[in-house]
Order: sequence, then C-alpha cells, then structure tokens
Amino acid sequence: MTHDLIDLTEVDDDLLDVPRARRTVTPVDLAEALVASLASLAFVVILHVVFRQQSLVGAAVWWFLGFLVAYSLLVRDRSDTETAIDRVMTVVIWATGALVTAVLAWMITFLVIKGLPALRPGFFTQDLSKVGPLNPGGGAKHALIGTLEQVGIATIIVVPIAVLTAIYLNEIKGRLALPVRFIVDAMSGLPSVVAGLLVFTVWVDGHGFSGIAGSAALVVLMLPTVTRTSEEILRTIPDPLREGGLALGAPQWRLITRVVVPTALAGLMTAVILGIARAIGETAPMLLTAFGADSTNKSPFKGPQDDLPLFIWKLIRVPNARQNDRAWTGALILVMLVLVLFVTARLIANRSQRKLGRAR
Repeated sequence: MTHDLIDLTEVDDDLLDVPRARRTVTPVDLAEALVASLASLAFVVILHVVFRQQSLVGAAVWWFLGFLVAYSLLVRDRSDTETAIDRVMTVVIWATGALVTAVLAWMITFLVIKGLPALRPGFFTQDLSKVGPLNPGGGAKHALIGTLEQVGIATIIVVPIAVLTAIYLNEIKGRLALPVRFIVDAMSGLPSVVAGLLVFTVWVDGHGFSGIAGSAALVVLMLPTVTRTSEEILRTIPDPLREGGLALGAPQWRLITRVVVPTALAGLMTAVILGIARAIGETAPMLLTAFGADSTNKSPFKGPQDDLPLFIWKLIRVPNARQNDRAWTGALILVMLVLVLFVTARLIANRSQRKLGRAR
C-alpha cells in the first residue's frame, strides 16, 4: 500500500500552526498616521470656518472620525482592504483604551486633589457630633465604624449562603437548580433602592432605623453577586479532579469538602471580596435603613448609624465649603477601600489561576 506524502514546503504558511512575529511600527506607518492626522485637522478647520463649529469635544470627535477615514484610505492604497480594516480596528481599540485610562486617571487625580487637604489623623478619630458646619476639625470615625460593622455583618451572612448555593447549582444540580438560578439572576438586576424599600417595609417600619437593617439591605445586594461569581469559580475546577475522587470511592459530600472547595478556595475568596466591593459604596438603601447620624453609634442593633456613602451624600449637598471638603475626603477614603479590595481580589485570582494550572 502506498501513501501520498504531502510536501510541507509547498503548503501555505497560513495553513500551518506557525507562530507569527509581532508586527512592529515602521516609519511608513508613522508617516501615514501623520498625513492622516494633518488631513483630519484640515477637515476640522473647514468645519469650523463653514459651520462655525465651536465645541472642543465636537471638534475632537470629528477629527478622530476624519483620521480613521483618511488613515484607512492611505493603508488601503498601499496594501489592501483587509489590512486597512485591521489597522483601523487597532487604532479604535487603542484609542478606546487610552480614553478610558485617561478618564479614570483624571477622576482619581481630581479626587486626590479635592480630598487630600482635609485628610489628617484626626479625621479617623473624630466624628461630627461636636463640630459645627463652619468649625475646623471633625472626621468620619462614626462613618468608618458603621461601614465596617454593616458590611462585616452582611459578609458573615452572605458567605455561607452564597457558597452553599453555588455548590448546589454547580455540584449537586438538583431539581431546584433551575428556579434557584432564575431567582439569583433576577436578584442581580434588582435596583439597590428596591432592596432598601424591602427592608424598610419588613423591618424598619416597625423597629426603627439601625445598622443591622442596613446590613440586611446589603445582604440582598451582595447575595446574587457572590453566588454567581462563586458558581463561575467552581466551573473552572477540572473535571478529572472530581472523577479521581469518585473513582477512589469518595462520597460526593467528601469530594466537595476535601477536593472541590479547597481547590477553589482562592477564587471563592475573590468572589467574596468582589461582593464586598459591590456593596460598600451603596447609598440609596442606607437612606431607608441605617438613615445616618453625626455621632458615633457602635451598636448596629439600635438607633440610626452612619456609613461612608451616607457621610459623603449628606455633606456634599450642603452649600458649605468646609463640609464639602469633608465629603471629598470621605470619598477619597471610600475609593481607597474599594481599590484595596479590588487589588486584593486580583492577587488572590492570580494565585487561584496558578493553583488550577498546577492541578491540571
């Protein structure tokens, strides 16, 4: 029997699994971009003269659109249509990323400039109970305590419920998996103010405002986030790990507790941190549950209690520069807390990926 042999030297390189070198920017590419920029600038000048275009934002948008058209025509004239589309899409993607990064950097810089002057050690050790609107001093001690207590209580309640629900949906897959997943998806789109109204109707209307009522509202908001994220984390666990445990005769509950959960522990911690970051900045449900206070209330079970979102919302609405400065400082602290949470979640996620890579 004879076999027809294929000469690989005669096969097109596009059909082979050969890694391609990353394309570099050549002087010709730079020249094309410069010509396209100048042509687009001339187009914007014409619009300004003919139509009296005055808006800087409008001029920037028209310049970018003109640049894309001119650049695509230049690239197509030198190569082909497919290459022109590829270059234009590359420019669009890079421009979008640069715009988002610039906006984020501007927001953080603006927040630091506004909030840093009033940031001092006393801001963490004083409240507003003995400070007037025009007096110096005062701080967010009461708001920090309220935030830590409310979010902490909500986390203690949410973590076991969310993780067990995720295990049921991904590992057990019982008869109620479909309606439970539907309810979790529906809760994911629940407006935060509706969660506050729910707790206000059920609890606050009869027992008064309190930090525990705010925690209950945060539970409603955190539960779907942590549940869905935990379920996605459990889906990343390789099936051979489960099959190996079952092949050794381990019951399903032992397989989950000794194999699945320990392997996904870092990812589950990431899900919890993301849920905390989701809830720590909520304001609308806190208005209807915790209500806020200028004095320190260390008991979340009795009386109104403040937190950072309420602290910021109350002070930024006052037509007073000193109160506004305190609000900006509170906003800076809140953003720093969220940033720390997201960085921690990212580090834990990277650790989880390395662990799963070793497991595979």
